[in-house]
Amino acid sequence: MSADAQAPVAERRGPAVSRMRAAVIAEPGRVEVQEATKPQPGATQVLVRLEGCGVCASNIPPWEGKPWFNYPMSPGALGHESWGRVEAVGDDVTDFTPGDRVAMISNNAYAEYDLADVTSVVKLPQSLDGEAFPAEPLGCAMNIFKRAAVQKGDTVAIVGIGFLGALLTQLATAAGARVVAITRRNFALQFARNAGAAHTISMDDHNRIIDEVKQLTRGKFCDVVIEAVGKQWPLDLSAELTRERGRLVIAGYHQDGPRQVNMQLWNWRGLDVINAHERDPAIYLEGMREAVRAVENGTIDPRPLYTHEFALEQLGDALNMSAERPDGFMKALIRM
Repeated sequence: MSADAQAPVAERRGPAVSRMRAAVIAEPGRVEVQEATKPQPGATQVLVRLEGCGVCASNIPPWEGKPWFNYPMSPGALGHESWGRVEAVGDDVTDFTPGDRVAMISNNAYAEYDLADVTSVVKLPQSLDGEAFPAEPLGCAMNIFKRAAVQKGDTVAIVGIGFLGALLTQLATAAGARVVAITRRNFALQFARNAGAAHTISMDDHNRIIDEVKQLTRGKFCDVVIEAVGKQWPLDLSAELTRERGRLVIAGYHQDGPRQVNMQLWNWRGLDVINAHERDPAIYLEGMREAVRAVENGTIDPRPLYTHEFALEQLGDALNMSAERPDGFMKALIRM
């Protein structure tokens, strides 16, 4: 084959050798920005010049140094909530072309470039140009809400108002549900009200919260309770707030050890207990597509929840803030 005939493939793949900047978790609590080789896409992959990446709560255990992680990590590792513009595509890619603005789930997105398989990439419309779009957590919110099966007229308690809880409050309100938002961070109560919550409760006293929700619901408790914290006490509280034959939806990130549950209560009330964490890539992708539509049509508005932005060199500060969650913090973004 002539050199001329090979030229289109070379353009699709991009330059053979190039460098980029990438953050490296060198050891627990320490990050370095290093020069690394820019990756090249495989047959079904796209190479994206990243505009930014969200900081996920799942980053905190490796940042803190849990014993099952190895260091130094690979360049860009832990970053997966990414968005940017396609720079090159693999030979078998037909749905994306260089220049497309996309959001994706990737593996090494604390860097200037990252790869993703086409099964983990969604196009972003022109109406969202210039806007941050961490598709993975936005898609998670859509999928969790679908699993919760909220109906118009339901009373829905959302336990934990962070980024995810605030989005779920918006979705439940848009569906015609009455939302009771419960959070330990008092400033987040206003975020919940802005998202449409009908009632807000400080999460500071177990029995008082139960009594207040009992009064609000005239003794019936809630049709749906979504636990979005990932700790033992909020899980216990959530079960107590769920009515007989209600749905207890576990959306919190439970990764710090075993849990105990009050099985007598779960049995007696006949609860439907739903683990809302997905593992099917196709479902992740559909959730991301639905998130694009929901942001575009105004069903959800995540913009006020992007409370802190950091440069790549400030990744350590972003991770520390995500772990500490000070007043005013909802979601950190890394901007390239």
